[in-house]
Amino acid sequence: MKLHEYMAKSIMNQYGIPVPQGRVAGTPQEVAAIAKELGQVAVKSQVLSGGRGKAGGIKFASTAEEALVIGEELLKADLKGLKIEKVLIEEKIIIDRELYLAIALDGTARKPVLIASAHGGMDIEEVPEEHIVKKHIDVNIGILPFIGREVVRRMGLKDAIGKQVGDIIVKLYKVFKDYDAELAEINPLVISGDKVIAADGKLKLDDEASYRYPEGTPITEERTEREKKAHDLGISYVELEGDIAVMANGAGITMATLDIIQYYGGQARNFMDAGGGAGSEATAKALEILISTQPKVILAIIFGGITRCDDVARAFARVKETMGIPVPVVIRLSGTNEAEGIRILREIGINSYDNIAEAAAKAVELAKAN
Repeated sequence: MKLHEYMAKSIMNQYGIPVPQGRVAGTPQEVAAIAKELGQVAVKSQVLSGGRGKAGGIKFASTAEEALVIGEELLKADLKGLKIEKVLIEEKIIIDRELYLAIALDGTARKPVLIASAHGGMDIEEVPEEHIVKKHIDVNIGILPFIGREVVRRMGLKDAIGKQVGDIIVKLYKVFKDYDAELAEINPLVISGDKVIAADGKLKLDDEASYRYPEGTPITEERTEREKKAHDLGISYVELEGDIAVMANGAGITMATLDIIQYYGGQARNFMDAGGGAGSEATAKALEILISTQPKVILAIIFGGITRCDDVARAFARVKETMGIPVPVVIRLSGTNEAEGIRILREIGINSYDNIAEAAAKAVELAKAN
């Protein structure tokens, strides 16, 4: 369960993490009214997607009149294919420096991991490994103040600023633990004068743990439109931020595919487990969802057990004939009726690869070339 920024910040603020003053609006008039109270403001689209700033989803206004125009523009727009229904209006803060702070589940270590850097902001993915602090957390101990101080020291922060960051680290872990979070992230964590402020916030929570959330938590289950559509079809689907759309049948094989893509230097656009018994109709609808994400490549890894390879191939043929597939398709097809499935794919100009690694490497190669 992913929360909108305003929901994440509301929770963080309840735990004593400083956030900018602001409120949510659903109409241009509400945007203008809030801006009139706050002065210079940032108007931030509330969609469940990263990279909003680069995509034009965050704009600044010096007056209520400017904010009204921006509100009218954003609230009738789409951002990365998502309809903007709400915007967060916040006081504009002076940014002297951007930091990064996150706590995430490390499935390999079976522990939470604290990730921090003195270099934050939109290009956090490009920060060299040597500038990133990582520390696994013993869940029986948690993050005590001395751990926060150790991380701050490794980040190179000192004095009052360092003390504030250390305090926020401790509080962010409390949020992470109390809400059974899979990810609690502040990016950027801003140094503004003598204060440290969470300029952005992200929370991804365990869907099965909502009954344990503190009373009064401002949460409704949030999915993107594509995630809702996939859910209604019985497909496990989560949007990511890469450019290789992935379809596989089985959670394990899907996770392995994402790992192999990353190994070869690529990044997945999504997690999609189409299920072990998906027929031609369900596969076609799943493929349509992938096409709508506008990836550079589609990578399908299908092991035909209950799912028949020829059904999968017919789904690809049908979609290609009816709506077209505008990007290259890389597929590894193996299992029940494999030969027939491969024959059908060849007729529409798609070759099946012999193994997952070979297919993933080709997908990454094509994505980088496009």
